[in-house]
Amino acid sequence: MLQRATPSAATEVLAGLVERVTFHNEENGFCVLRVKARGQRDLITVLGHAATIAAGEFVQASGGWINDRVHGVQFKASFLKIAAPTTAEGIERYLGSGMIRGIGPVYARKLVRAFGEAVFEIIEQEPGRLREVTGIGPKRAGQIIAGWAEQKVIREIMLFLHSNGVGTSRAVRIYKTYGADAVQLISENPYRLARDIRGIGFVTADQIAAKLGIEKTALIRVRAGISYALAEAMDEGHCGLPVDELAPLTQKLLEVPAALVDIALGLELQEGTIIADDVEERRCIFLAGLYHAEREIAEHLRSLADGNLPWPWIDPEKAIPWVEARTKLSLADSQIKALRTALLSKVLVITGGPGVGKTTLVNSLLKILIAKGVVVALCAPTGRAAKRLSESTGIEAKTIHRLLETDPRTGGFRRNTETPLDCDLLVMTRPRWSTCRWCGRCCARYRAEPLCCWSGMSTSCRLSDLVRYWPILSTRAPCRWCV
Repeated sequence: MLQRATPSAATEVLAGLVERVTFHNEENGFCVLRVKARGQRDLITVLGHAATIAAGEFVQASGGWINDRVHGVQFKASFLKIAAPTTAEGIERYLGSGMIRGIGPVYARKLVRAFGEAVFEIIEQEPGRLREVTGIGPKRAGQIIAGWAEQKVIREIMLFLHSNGVGTSRAVRIYKTYGADAVQLISENPYRLARDIRGIGFVTADQIAAKLGIEKTALIRVRAGISYALAEAMDEGHCGLPVDELAPLTQKLLEVPAALVDIALGLELQEGTIIADDVEERRCIFLAGLYHAEREIAEHLRSLADGNLPWPWIDPEKAIPWVEARTKLSLADSQIKALRTALLSKVLVITGGPGVGKTTLVNSLLKILIAKGVVVALCAPTGRAAKRLSESTGIEAKTIHRLLETDPRTGGFRRNTETPLDCDLLVMTRPRWSTCRWCGRCCARYRAEPLCCWSGMSTSCRLSDLVRYWPILSTRAPCRWCV
């Protein structure tokens, strides 16, 4: 657990020479550096993000001090700018770090002895002179020239992103996504960042676009704004909006004329980024991914509802009095009806406001099925909801991501058709809306046959909520799924 060493929230600036790269994750850019900072007697541990980093480079960092219980005082940088070293000692350490192909410690020493602090100028402007150094032939010289050019491109990209207000962590993700074409792609259409880069939304992309001089009325902005308006509607649980609601919302969010919104809407429909469909005789617009995901989920639910139950026949007329005696509770008529339905159905959604008896109903269902030897698993969208579920049922509940075993390297889940969940009944409570287009794409790949009982507030229980997790929550077939 990290805690600030001081209560000060002011941003501090630190600059110095990188003495050692303790750790660097090439995938996300996270790095741990030991830096000889100006004004500091001892080496400073700096945490930050960098696309590439090597000993000998000069860093400028802004951030704050933290006190790690294990590693002690460290400087956590929210912004990290890296420059090529300028001293002979720094240049030798940088070249000897292996950052540039063809140069190790031995040739780094030779190059510095031959050209001094002008090594980088020689590589860039007079590369032919590299062969003046003993042991450097045409092949090694070519490797050095190509390696230096690659590092220069990375620095130019990071400088471009930093100058346009992009933080170091996001800049690394952008570089990893677009590579050497990052500057060109972002300059042409900065709004693509909201579509391609995790953690960057329309607002951030819009700020970058403003710094690049893109007008508020530019069509690329208005077109991206339509997806932004639909994304805003997702927070209310909608996969789409009627045209007569979407257009005014886009106009309000972007502060642009209605005519531009109409033009952008037509272009987006033509390109297929959004899809139009009639819902209850109203023309509605959907983000393409969400539209297809909802349809796939609906088809999946329809097929899931068919088939036999994964356990032997349970007589509700005997099971319900038994569970009432065990819990010392008298179920209401509506709860008895719901419990009878739950015991006989493969898919069930339980809705209702606070205090109507959803928890009591789920507990009764679990007691009956566990008594019959049914293997159950419980989950919820958040840690807090999972804790409440555990407390109310007496059975361990997990977050959905923990249950499915999130793989941080791929961003996906380890649990799928090949490695399904080992349970007969899966219970999810407190479902809520969240982004779901990727789940829709997964639908066809999972062949789970669970029975579903979904417990949540009536205002939250809609088909769009199922899109987020339904396709991924595959269990050993056949099984029952209870949400």
